[in-house]
Amino acid sequence: MSTAPSIAQPRNSSVLAPSGEVTKQPSSPSGPRKPARAKLRPYQISLLSVVSGLLMWQFLSDVVIANPLFLASPLEVVRAVITLAETGELWRHVGASALEFALGYSIAALLGIGIGLLIATNDFAKNWLQPWISGFYATPTIALGPLFILWLGIGVWSKVVVVVLLVVFAVIINTEAGIRSTSERYLEMMRSFGATPRQLFVKVSLPSAAPFILAGLKLGIGRGLIGVVVAELFGSRLGLGRMIGASADSFNMPELFAAVSILAASGIAMNSGFSYLEKRLVPWTKD
Repeated sequence: MSTAPSIAQPRNSSVLAPSGEVTKQPSSPSGPRKPARAKLRPYQISLLSVVSGLLMWQFLSDVVIANPLFLASPLEVVRAVITLAETGELWRHVGASALEFALGYSIAALLGIGIGLLIATNDFAKNWLQPWISGFYATPTIALGPLFILWLGIGVWSKVVVVVLLVVFAVIINTEAGIRSTSERYLEMMRSFGATPRQLFVKVSLPSAAPFILAGLKLGIGRGLIGVVVAELFGSRLGLGRMIGASADSFNMPELFAAVSILAASGIAMNSGFSYLEKRLVPWTKD
């Protein structure tokens, strides 16, 4: 006597109960799946990192060191910023440093991109300028700050020169590397379609170098901010560097950390702006 073969029921299939009601079988013996955990977004992770750092800073200043002469707490720094802002002194220092940085950084960006493109596309210019670029890049520009002040005075332009010399070489090197890293296969393909040298440069080489150029500009932000502060420490009437020097001389830690915090926040904001710009201009570099 043969028995009829059993028919396997598919997952999530409906079966007819003896009572006539349709019931659904469970998808798996283990029961329903657990909902996936929500992932934190990148800006949320960054914000959590900043908050954690501030809490650790507050703990160190209140518990570990517990001496405002050596370390000011974040709350004391915030109070110092508010007091300086109400008196108007903060805006004069920030305005002076911002002007010096903006002028120096803009000049360095234009010069760096222009010279980088020149030496990447012209072998004679590369051989002519390479010794000077290597020599000045290895020169401690900060040590020349007093000399620039002697030549140009304690006004804006002595600080601008320091910023330019600190930023321009990072932009030059990255721009040249970006142009020279262009894939030769893309260039050959464009030539096979009759592209002119100008079209090769605009359509292939320049987009290929854009991530490198933006990386050089991002590197220049930190170097430029350091240049502004150090140049102002050597001699200036206004600026965050001047504020840091005066606060250090009087052991006013809240004002000193207030100036340092403003510089750090400026660097974070500008780097975030460049990251956003990079996503818009070169979206193909995203993972």
